[in-house]
Amino acid sequence: MSTEDTVLYEVRDHVATITLNRPDRRNALTYQAYDALEAAFRRVVADPEARCVIVTGADPAFCSGDDVREIMAGPKAFAATTAPVVRHRPTPAAMAALECDKPVIAAINGAAVGWGMELALYADIRIASDRARFAELFIKRGLVCDVGGFYRLPQIVGPAKAAELLFSGEVIDAAEALRIGLVTEVTPHEALMDRARAMAAKIAANPPLALRYMKEGLRRATYGDPREIGAWAIETIRRLMQTEDHKEGVAAFLEKREPAFKGR
Repeated sequence: MSTEDTVLYEVRDHVATITLNRPDRRNALTYQAYDALEAAFRRVVADPEARCVIVTGADPAFCSGDDVREIMAGPKAFAATTAPVVRHRPTPAAMAALECDKPVIAAINGAAVGWGMELALYADIRIASDRARFAELFIKRGLVCDVGGFYRLPQIVGPAKAAELLFSGEVIDAAEALRIGLVTEVTPHEALMDRARAMAAKIAANPPLALRYMKEGLRRATYGDPREIGAWAIETIRRLMQTEDHKEGVAAFLEKREPAFKGR
């Protein structure tokens, strides 16, 4: 599958739609897919026709996170050096989503877990299908979350609920996501994209420059600058990927068994 096929991009009536398009792998992210997602968000910023963005996944999932076989168990997975860790920049796809200067709506049509939940958190508004499921699964792989879980989740659901989700890796359904404020509404699955497009059309009908400044003001007032926490998260993930517990978490997932963590 080419980079262009991995993540689809289209603009209609000033609404850009970014669609993760690996349905056979539940839209799990490969290195290629991360690059394509970053490129799609950068394209939105440069596209004068795009005034609002919908990000979604090809059914049956929104995004199931990293493709474990490539990213966590592939040849690059455990390649980090044991030399002193240098500061790394935040995940490029995450920063592209966070730096998008146009309103972003996540239309969450199924599982949004691991980095898929992170992607949902980078949106300004989240609408869920009644089939949606959410989980910050990083703890189950012996890792920490990306910038979304640290930077946005506590602001959206509160620090205590964020801690519960991050520490447990619990999977929650759409109804619970609505109850805790993770999403603004839940729709029947078949109505999700129509609802997202209707909301996007309403937003896109407003003055484009004012929309951009409105988003920037909201970001500054609510979230601040994600770069420092994002860099720390990536540095920590690189360290944790060298641990036995991370390797055990990956092996247990691939072998469909319960992991046995040892704290090393």
